[in-house]
Amino acid sequence: MSSPTAAERTGATPPRSPIKPKASRRTQSRTGTARPARAQQGPSHQLEADELGALHNELDRWFAENARELPWREADCSPWGVLVSEVMLQQTPVVRVLPVWLDWMERWPEPADLAREASGEAVRHWGRLGYPRRALRLHAAATAIVEEHGGKVPGTYEGLLGLPGVGDYTAAAVAAFAFGERETVVDTNIRRVHARLVSGTALPAPSLTAAEMRLAETLMPQDTALSVRWNASVMELGALVCTARSPKCSDCPVRAECAWLAAGEPPPSYVPKGQAWHGTDRQLRGAVMAVLRVAEAPVARGMFEQAPADLGFAAEGTAVPLAALHRLNSAPEQLERALDGLVRDGLAELHDGDYRLPA
Repeated sequence: MSSPTAAERTGATPPRSPIKPKASRRTQSRTGTARPARAQQGPSHQLEADELGALHNELDRWFAENARELPWREADCSPWGVLVSEVMLQQTPVVRVLPVWLDWMERWPEPADLAREASGEAVRHWGRLGYPRRALRLHAAATAIVEEHGGKVPGTYEGLLGLPGVGDYTAAAVAAFAFGERETVVDTNIRRVHARLVSGTALPAPSLTAAEMRLAETLMPQDTALSVRWNASVMELGALVCTARSPKCSDCPVRAECAWLAAGEPPPSYVPKGQAWHGTDRQLRGAVMAVLRVAEAPVARGMFEQAPADLGFAAEGTAVPLAALHRLNSAPEQLERALDGLVRDGLAELHDGDYRLPA
């Protein structure tokens, strides 16, 4: 089903409505999967209209009773708060995001508050969420919102897509969950639910396909408010019940309609590969960033290269993350690669030969 046209979106942005019936609900964690260009509506899906309507209503009722209370789901959460949550939740679980999101909202409740800071402060307060370039992108987006949109987060998919670092998924999710737009939101949780419920496969394809987008659009309710809740409820089902490794099928509200269960739970056609961590450049980069986040002054390169003499005192300040870095026993060339990469990515900068967060 097609998304609203630009003409349908014109006029003042309506107040944000609660996503969950009779409660303030929104959506769950995501992975930041980029979606392809919007596909044209595909052929009719095997579900009849009445079956699809029943599916919408069943998941809507389940979501109203089971969705978790999270601050970015509340009706009074600002569009900026929703945008920040969407970026933080990419490839990062809720339990890790929650304290960092609360800290950001206290420090920078509006885009202008963050835009006034150096980009390094966004990186510093990103904590250990991982993929810290997301912090730089949020800082760049906040600056663009102030300079190009009067400090207000754009309320349409197209406007959001024009922000630095905002891709198809994030633009659709914020348009839907912050502004109540009818947008097809597809993350890994939704893809997995669609694969099992409708296509009868254990897992979706390794990467998002145009066919998956057509299916997602076909399954979308025509009613705008219900479409927003549908996006959120399918995500929540994938996060809490229809999980990747140990699905709780007995708790699923739509198990009677599940094509995968009906097919006898066939195994996946491939084994997902997890990302290595120990001994990787990613681990070393994270250790360097941990030092720079707590450093009050630029850190000399030699501090990264060689551990200081043990004088028997308890470590404090930068000595704590430096000790963790030195325990990795990284090769000199790997450390050089990590430092150079962080500078190249804008996550660190050189100041008189020493390293610091971007000023």
